[in-house]
Amino acid sequence: MRNIRLTIEYDGSRYHGWQRLGAGEDTSSTISGKLSEVIFRMTGQKSELFCASRTETGVHAYAQTVNFHTGCSLSAREIKHYLNRYLPSDIAVLEVEDMPERFHASLNAKKRTYIYRISTAEVPDVFERKYVYHLFKKPDIEKMREASGLLVGRHDFQHFSSSKKKKGGVKEIFSIDIYGSGDELEFTITANDFLHNMARIIISTLLDIGQGMRPVDDIGRIFDGKEAASDPIDPKGLFFQEAEYPQ
Repeated sequence: MRNIRLTIEYDGSRYHGWQRLGAGEDTSSTISGKLSEVIFRMTGQKSELFCASRTETGVHAYAQTVNFHTGCSLSAREIKHYLNRYLPSDIAVLEVEDMPERFHASLNAKKRTYIYRISTAEVPDVFERKYVYHLFKKPDIEKMREASGLLVGRHDFQHFSSSKKKKGGVKEIFSIDIYGSGDELEFTITANDFLHNMARIIISTLLDIGQGMRPVDDIGRIFDGKEAASDPIDPKGLFFQEAEYPQ
């Protein structure tokens, strides 16, 4: 059996995320569901797909890493051409590689990076409306940077997540960069892993701080469970940028 690694990009606007986790759930409206359908057509085999980060409903990806095992004899180039021919136009395969048997897109990933795009233009751009969150008031970037510094490091992020699991909340955020230029604002968050809705809740909380709706000190109170984090921000501005693996 070969272990195939795919690098894919997708517009998540019309999908219910990478996959639905409930037993018996319809997978036809998920990224993994669409990809599985075409891989089955290509190989005649049902293949389990593993990805670097299970993106949520409406979230996009610039470079998602996926792997699956198959006995298919097509070359990597032929697999790439076949998948791009039959996948929907909002999902594209950028690279196909044969990997060692033990490579696993999720378990081997050391860092994962998400980007969130915001516009503060006076008039929202109608052509960017599906991929950029619009604010009519520019937030205080320095306050948000101050607050983001309290999030960097190894913490239990359970209260910055909508996950109902009580275990596994400890993650490490390596960096949060907040870049503002003109009418554009961009958040980049790199961590070893993310809980459900963690990136969207962190960004929403930082924006509320930047807009004077809550103080910087709320970060500590949220960690302690004394304050609730802000509701998850709209997923349309969130993009999974990439996963990093050991050389």
